[in-house]
Amino acid sequence: MIEKTLVLIKPDGVQRALSGEIIKRFENVGLKIVGMKMAWIDEELGAKHYADVRVRKGDKVFNAVLKLITMGPVIAMVLEGIDAVEIVRKMCGPTEPKSALPGTIRGDYAHVSYAYSDTVGEAVRNVVHASGSKEEAKTEIDLWFNEKEIHDYPSVHDLHILHKKVELRKK
Repeated sequence: MIEKTLVLIKPDGVQRALSGEIIKRFENVGLKIVGMKMAWIDEELGAKHYADVRVRKGDKVFNAVLKLITMGPVIAMVLEGIDAVEIVRKMCGPTEPKSALPGTIRGDYAHVSYAYSDTVGEAVRNVVHASGSKEEAKTEIDLWFNEKEIHDYPSVHDLHILHKKVELRKK
């Protein structure tokens, strides 16, 4: 029930200064950031992250997403919460921004279609990546973070949402 998931604010989201707004949305629903870093990733990490895209969609799409994910810095986050994978996916909206409803991250901050992206020969600029399943989340978190970069700490949500007795530090 309590699970972790990976979210990437892609270079297009970072460049457009949307990071704070996106992070705020996740925190506002009670998801806890247990890992976060900014990195300008290289092709090796990008290729590992999108290895399934090459298998499912071929080299053309793979090369386009690899170019997008390596064009600038990425903010990588591990979020924790009840049904975190499903909640985050719902908040992000469909991969194609044109199909995303207003109120979702992609619906509010992107509008590009697959057809347009194909026309200009680029990957869909959809601002964020979110793990698609619990298994994918585990694999992606292990790819992006080591154990020392994932933190366990009490938050107000532990008390209010999870109904856990928590000891908040006093100064």
